[in-house]
Amino acid sequence: MNHPDYYRTMARYNQWMNDKLYACCAELPDAERKADRGAFFKSIHATLNHLLYGDRAWVGRLSGQPYYRPNLGQDLYTDFAELHQARTEMDATLIEWVATFTPEWLAQPFAYTSNIDKTNRLLPTWLLVTHLFNHQTHHRGQVTTLLSQMGIDPGITDLPWLPLESH
Repeated sequence: MNHPDYYRTMARYNQWMNDKLYACCAELPDAERKADRGAFFKSIHATLNHLLYGDRAWVGRLSGQPYYRPNLGQDLYTDFAELHQARTEMDATLIEWVATFTPEWLAQPFAYTSNIDKTNRLLPTWLLVTHLFNHQTHHRGQVTTLLSQMGIDPGITDLPWLPLESH
């Protein structure tokens, strides 16, 4: 899976879905976004923070750029407007970053030490970038479930409905 177009599509999908979810979440009172709803990261707000943290950690690691690493589960932003702004900026960064991918870069091995279990790993770069996008989809699925349980429909979330780029 080292075709750069795949990751360009996933970055656009990520942005599209985040725009949809943040629009839904913006309609909620802060207390509702931050209420413990039994999700892995408890609340919608904390899950959105975790998604941003994961993106920053993986992009920072894979691009060799320093990044702020709070403790896992610690919110990056308590203010929703600031979180939303940071998410918008991260989505733009992801789109710019994946535009630089080449099959050669994706195919090369990448060594890193896990922040979770401190294990050194050597894996293909494409696998780690795929994980970044899979991680987003996994946790956004949790947010869509929480929103649905609250009676909020984020609309269609399937990849074939991603708006086509105009060229």
